[in-house]
Amino acid sequence: MTEKLLTVLNRAGIHARPAALIAQTANKFSSEITIEKDSASVNAKSIMGVITMAAGYNTQLTLKAEGSDEKEAVEAIAQLFESKFEED
Repeated sequence: MTEKLLTVLNRAGIHARPAALIAQTANKFSSEITIEKDSASVNAKSIMGVITMAAGYNTQLTLKAEGSDEKEAVEAIAQLFESKFEED
């Protein structure tokens, strides 16, 4: 299992567009990918699941992936967070 702590850096937080980018990116990989906030865990491949986390600016999330391409999956999704979903 590969894990990475992420911080929501874009001011608007995780709304529909970033959630769609996360899900689209996650769906390119065969690994099981989840995002955790507090004690809640959602499937990163589900746009609705990602939106329901209600992750605002500066929220800490834990990204977890398990499978044959887990490292690549974590890196690709982490890159979205680091680029602020190309919003700022």
